[in-house]
Amino acid sequence: MKVGVNLLLWSAQMGPDSVDLVHKVGEMGFDGVEIFIDDPGAIDTRAIRAAAEAHGLGVTCCSIVGPDRHLISDEASIRRQALDYLRAACEVCAEVGSDTFCGPLYAGVGVLAGRPRNDAEWGRAVEGLREVAVRADECGVTLALEPLNRFETYFVNTAADCAKLCRDIDHPRARIHLDTFHMGIEEKDLAEAIRTAGDRLWHMHCSENDRGTPGTGHTEWDEVFAALREVGYDRWLVIESFVLGNEAIAKAAAIWRDIAPSGDALAGEGLAFLRGQAGG
Repeated sequence: MKVGVNLLLWSAQMGPDSVDLVHKVGEMGFDGVEIFIDDPGAIDTRAIRAAAEAHGLGVTCCSIVGPDRHLISDEASIRRQALDYLRAACEVCAEVGSDTFCGPLYAGVGVLAGRPRNDAEWGRAVEGLREVAVRADECGVTLALEPLNRFETYFVNTAADCAKLCRDIDHPRARIHLDTFHMGIEEKDLAEAIRTAGDRLWHMHCSENDRGTPGTGHTEWDEVFAALREVGYDRWLVIESFVLGNEAIAKAAAIWRDIAPSGDALAGEGLAFLRGQAGG
């Protein structure tokens, strides 16, 4: 297992400063860096890739889509926007050297219907993501779909939900992405959730129960890592967290107090903890 960190820890915008952040991640000793794709056209893919290669870093990519990219929307125009964005993001992944595009790609984060999902929405997600998976395959990219907690989405909340979605999409490029923060809210048993994902598990986000530094809260890390080994998981452990100074992301993620002294401290301490757990 390799340890990476998501640049959202420091910045909500992937602009010119992102290249400096990639260098920072390399200098801190991480194995990889995760890039947030908001506006695909705004990312200097060549510079990002060159910076990562200079440090021998692997690259993964993620997204958190909003209501204008809500793939399960009743409005056809919004579904088209979502599809256009997701296909373009797959191309960005290929350009920066990532084989992974992860996140809750099926629906807008924070879009809550006040009811459970319905069959029509499920059908739209399956159809749309199957179409995106074809483009992802052409780009050499796997879609890693992430269950979120009930306060951020009503559509896919658990590993079992996500496994059903992947089965229905029925494409080898549609896999599962689990996040220990969301798991801590929605799963009865973290290890069992990992076993449910099984060989479909493609990506892991690691943060504490309060979204803080891994190893500083009550997440059952020993059970998590035992289950990861049991299913033969050997890919990324990516620290995804946010600090109070990052205004846009802190608001979206409901971060109202300091959960770490700084992004650098959270990253450094989290790296040491995950390396110890992974045995590397």
